[in-house]
Amino acid sequence: MEFSLLGPICVATGSGELALGPAKRRSVLALLLLQPNTTVPLEQLIDSLWEDEPPEHARTVVQGHVSRLRATLAEGGADAYGIELTTHGSAYLLRLPEELIDAHRFGELVALARPEAAPADAVPLLREALGLWRGPALTGTVTSPPFAAAAHALEERRLTAVEALARAHGALGEHEQAAAILYSAAVGHPLREGLIAALMRALFRTGRQSDALEWFHRTRRLLNEELGVDPGERLSGAYEEILRAEAADGRRTAAGSGARGQGRDGADPRAAAGRVPEQGGAGPAGTHDAQAATSAGGTRQTSGRAVAAPRLLPRPPARFLGRDDQLGSLTDALTDRTTSESPLAVVAGPAGVGKTACAVQWAHLHAADFPDGQLFADLRGFGEGDEAPPAEILRDFLLALGTPPERVPGSAQAASALFRSLVADRRLLVVLDNARSSAQVRPLLPGGPHCATVVTSRSRLDGLVATDCARPVGLQALGHEEGAALLGAMLGQERVAEDPAAARELVALCDGLPLALRAAAAQLTARPRWRLARLAAALRDERRRLALLSAEDSGIAAALRMSVARLSADDARLLSALATSADGHLNASVAAALAGYDPERTQDGLDRLAEMHLVDEEATDVYTISTLTQLFARDESGEGEPGSDTGGSG
Repeated sequence: MEFSLLGPICVATGSGELALGPAKRRSVLALLLLQPNTTVPLEQLIDSLWEDEPPEHARTVVQGHVSRLRATLAEGGADAYGIELTTHGSAYLLRLPEELIDAHRFGELVALARPEAAPADAVPLLREALGLWRGPALTGTVTSPPFAAAAHALEERRLTAVEALARAHGALGEHEQAAAILYSAAVGHPLREGLIAALMRALFRTGRQSDALEWFHRTRRLLNEELGVDPGERLSGAYEEILRAEAADGRRTAAGSGARGQGRDGADPRAAAGRVPEQGGAGPAGTHDAQAATSAGGTRQTSGRAVAAPRLLPRPPARFLGRDDQLGSLTDALTDRTTSESPLAVVAGPAGVGKTACAVQWAHLHAADFPDGQLFADLRGFGEGDEAPPAEILRDFLLALGTPPERVPGSAQAASALFRSLVADRRLLVVLDNARSSAQVRPLLPGGPHCATVVTSRSRLDGLVATDCARPVGLQALGHEEGAALLGAMLGQERVAEDPAAARELVALCDGLPLALRAAAAQLTARPRWRLARLAAALRDERRRLALLSAEDSGIAAALRMSVARLSADDARLLSALATSADGHLNASVAAALAGYDPERTQDGLDRLAEMHLVDEEATDVYTISTLTQLFARDESGEGEPGSDTGGSG
């Protein structure tokens, strides 16, 4: 159920709008919505409903309208939303969650937007806010002075939001968009001097000096004819700034500076001459504190509700061992406060190497450093089916942060901006697991200087390194000692100590991949009488190895299948050709010969396979392909291997 004040008064439900009846009944509802969760005296309702002297039976009329409204709301299922219209002596109270009122949602979105500090985020937030308007505010109410004043106050808030949106576009150098937004508002409010002044500056910054000056002269004439006054300080100031900038530009042109052509993007001195400190305040909405404080108990206040800090991390990985260097690298990357940027690290490596386990282990070790919560999402970049769209993940994050479902923006861009605004001043950790590409990750980055983000992927995500200064943390296969220690943790040290040579062979046969080693340990756990040497002997049979290194819903074959499924047809054929190499070591020339590709096409393919960690570039033009990857690429019947989506296996 949603209540609309920003346009015609209406109440919308899942099955349509409720029939509210005549104008006075709509006006009673509007006045109660303008003061939600507050008792409204009957006398105030009477004074608002009748512009002239109210009739003798005014009290009875109002009581009748309240009674019908109560029945209409009940028929629409108000109880399910916590909505109640009650009588308190000679006053009425409409109790409801304020986020169900469009004017309240509008105010919160405007308050979250920071046009100067974060203009890229402010634009979608303000567009979302202005999109709630469906016409003049309080349409359908009576024409008494109290309702006219309330409608005027709401319209002022709308115009303030329009000006803020224009400032955000201007801060981004998008002066054409700023001018278009301001033009529409200025046509409807030709005497609003601050609005006209902002339009003049925006027009000037697009190179339309004559249009900017014409707006000044037009407004000056209107002020004189309609009100008998001269332009005020803001309008006159904009006019004088434009004239000074024009004069300065003319002098530079005459001097042959050649600087005039730089002015259309807002970067040259003419734009600076027209730029003045913005007028502060956004009316009632602008004074709202959008960033609530975190309490000692780990909760935050959102719209009057205490919201517990989200704890979405999976449970810590079982029997996690080693990776001290990588955990240290994550600590260095994610606790770096030498800049004002939000730290970002990318844990990358081949399928089954334990990227998710490493990221989750670090997150649990450092959870206390992020008291405002820890968010986790599987982006399904290398799983069966489609990758998770950013809008889906953002919705989950916003809900976890206490945003009511009806206030989650519909577009991914607006949801991303709202997410960044909500967490701008929080100490929050975000773990984005199993990412396919940099583009999938960027809308989910928090951006606040006290936030940190860990991304895991089979791809290096070079784009995040280039554009977002991500710190790469590479994860390699385990060495013999680390692999044997993992087997000991899974099986018991005594069982491994019985045959250390077999343990080393098992590590080698598993290519040192934790996922494969855990699957091998599962085989031995299910067969307690087997010695390690017996499983090693079975794994030497290359036809059975991938099948043996699977455990129900996880296994190395399933993990590799998801990586290969993301390859182009050309790169998949190249990988199959590389799998025929005798020892898994080759260079670009050998790869070209095996694949039958030309050298340039082969080199490009090798680069993409290396980025996906399906081959390793050990040195310049020295590539290796692991034994397990070779076996999978050779096995044309690999689709029949056990296992499916590896999810967080890394």
